[in-house]
This record gives sequence, C-alpha cells and structure tokens, in this order.
Amino acid sequence: MTSIFRTAMGPAFDRLHPQLQRRFSVGLVSGEACTGHGVMDRVWHGRAFVKPFLALGATRNILVPRAGRGVPFVIENVPYLDSFGRETVTFVRTFQLPGRPRRFDAQMVLGPKGDRVLDYLGTHQHLASDLHFHAEPDGSLLIRSGEHRFREGAVDVRVPELAGATAEVRESYDEGADRFCIQVRVVNRYFGPLFGYEGSFRATYSDVAACGVRPGLRPVREEARA
Repeated sequence: MTSIFRTAMGPAFDRLHPQLQRRFSVGLVSGEACTGHGVMDRVWHGRAFVKPFLALGATRNILVPRAGRGVPFVIENVPYLDSFGRETVTFVRTFQLPGRPRRFDAQMVLGPKGDRVLDYLGTHQHLASDLHFHAEPDGSLLIRSGEHRFREGAVDVRVPELAGATAEVRESYDEGADRFCIQVRVVNRYFGPLFGYEGSFRATYSDVAACGVRPGLRPVREEARA
C-alpha cells in the first residue's frame, strides 16, 4: 500500500519534485503527518456580491470571509481512519486574520476505483468534489476539482454550475528558499474569480502514532457517500 495521493496519481507521482513526493506521501503507511507554517502574501475575494456566500460558508469552515495581506498560515495534513474505515488525510488550513483565526477544512479519501481523490469540505462534509492530480513538467503539482455534490440526509444532488465553483491549486517547491509555494483560485464559470490565496510555507513532519489527531481536527459529521 502507498499514500492515497500516490495511488491516485500512479506513475505520474514520481515526476513530482522529491519534496512534494514526501509531502504527499503522508498517510497511515508512512506513519507521518505534515504541518506547514508560513505566510499567505495575499488572501483575496472576488466582487462584493460574493461576500455573503463566503460568510455563509465560513460558518462550516468552508472558504474564508475576509481578505488580507501578509497573513500567517498553518496547514495540517494528518492521516487517520474515519468512522467508515477509510484512510483520510486532513487538509485543515488556518488563517490568522485580524479579529480571529479563520479555518478552511477539508478531508481527503481515495475514490472507490482508486483513480481519484474525494475531497469532503467543511465541518459537516456537506460538500464533496472529485480532485484530479497532475504532475507538471517542472515537478510542481496541479490539482483541479470536478463537480460538487451536496449531501444532507436523503438529499444527494449535484451543485449547479450557476452556484458552484471550480478550484485550482498549484503547489511547488522553491529549493533556494527551502519553502513550498502555493497558489489557490476558486472560480465560478459565470461570475468569475470568487476566492483565493497565494504564499509559501515550510513543512515539518511528525510521527502519527506518537502525536495522534488533535481534538478539533476531525469533522463533526462524516459522509459515507463517495
């Protein structure tokens, strides 16, 4: 067995920069978790009409309702078995914005066929999206989201394009600065850019067996549907 990301990417995983390979090898097999500490040079929003939607999403730790520059940032990637027995890796991002910290939570599992990663968003995993991972020629990683689905109780519907958005994440490694660089853009097909951030961070690795999963990192509710 390997990490869920190596499994989903197949041979393309080996084309990533070695530091990206290590970072995306976190999992139950490696026994490692990864924590990144850095600064987002910019956290930005689209036009003013998107702010109420960002504020609503923020109540469940989906997206970030405030913009800023020079924002201290932490990302926690910790593997664990969820209540359905699936290996899960947290992608919990905390932005130290003025007033109080804001979180953007996601938990990732391997899709049923092993060819994609499923991204559950927020504290209650009401939103889910397929993620597609690509190794770029320069060794960087490009992640694109597919369609989003909303699930609550018996409800299981595709989020229409008018209300949904596509996320694109680019992550690379700067050897000179010894830092990971990241750029995230969330875009609606009709309304344009909605939200994003860009900056850099350094990563440290820890033994999951020794450290465990800290309280508050796992979601309040877990969704079984893939």
